[in-house]
Amino acid sequence: MISLHGLTKVFAGGVRALDALDLTIADGEFFALLGPSGCGKTTLLRTIAGLETPTSGSVRINDTDVTTLPPGRRDVAMVFQDYALFPHMTVSENIAYPLRIRKVPRPERAAKAAEVARRLSLPDLLHRRPAQLSGGQQQRVALARAIACHPAAFLFDEPLSNLDARLRLEARTFLKRLQRELAVTTVFVTHDQAEALALADRVAVMSHGRMIQIGTPAEVFQRPATTFVAAFIGSTPMNLLPGEITSGALHVAGATLPAPAGVPDGDVVYGARPEYLELLREARPGAFPGTVSVLENLGTSTLVTLETDDTLIQAVVPEGDEPPIGTPAWALPHRSLLYRDDRLLRP
Repeated sequence: MISLHGLTKVFAGGVRALDALDLTIADGEFFALLGPSGCGKTTLLRTIAGLETPTSGSVRINDTDVTTLPPGRRDVAMVFQDYALFPHMTVSENIAYPLRIRKVPRPERAAKAAEVARRLSLPDLLHRRPAQLSGGQQQRVALARAIACHPAAFLFDEPLSNLDARLRLEARTFLKRLQRELAVTTVFVTHDQAEALALADRVAVMSHGRMIQIGTPAEVFQRPATTFVAAFIGSTPMNLLPGEITSGALHVAGATLPAPAGVPDGDVVYGARPEYLELLREARPGAFPGTVSVLENLGTSTLVTLETDDTLIQAVVPEGDEPPIGTPAWALPHRSLLYRDDRLLRP
């Protein structure tokens, strides 16, 4: 278990990278830190690893306060974005290096490296050097090195970002299966929300050193707590439309909808994911009217953009169901959310 209490990191010049964070990551959990560049997620990972010293607050691993311990005494293994393999060492030597630091005898190190290499389909590469490996192979060597020392936790800093699209998907599946088999607590940093949603048991969305929302991938996707999270999460961004509630009616994007009970009059932001909008060829009560302006092929589906008088609305339709550009269409919401002052309303 990893516990953070009031964790704060202020760099020279007053840059507050971490702002009084409190978080508990359960034993064996796969936890993703997600957010745009500069939000503090890598600083948080490095602080857990001991590569950064917090300005205040504490880090505990399995009820032991490790805040002041050096990285080598924290029993964690970190996999970096560039894998950080030693170029002058063979694959076998790279995998065994943590054991060498721990003074494990050479025969035992070699046996352990061979065992982990077999598990990760690397036995034929043990005598090669990193420059002779592909990106996917280097990533597996970095994972093997992390596994070899049986750490209490894995810390991953965007380990898939240097792979091409196909290899990323393969590595993602492999990584999730491996973590399930090992049952090791894993903290995974990424700016790719698809990776976070696919891999994690829970996700923390970060912005400006704070955790804006923590929840399961389904919770964060279906009920984003703020408009920032709503806009950030999802392969196609949520439609966030300005609206107004008056006398029990919600007026938004040229349509009038019944307002949720208990929500007072005033300005709101109406959120609807493109996947939850049905595109119609004729008007229907509660549907947003517009004109088709852009079609984007997504493979088995198409992202359709409707232009209304003052905004754009996007809907995802099955392949072959897209209307021609320039024709009228109506987007009917089947699931939606309301925000006020950037916060999700829970009527």
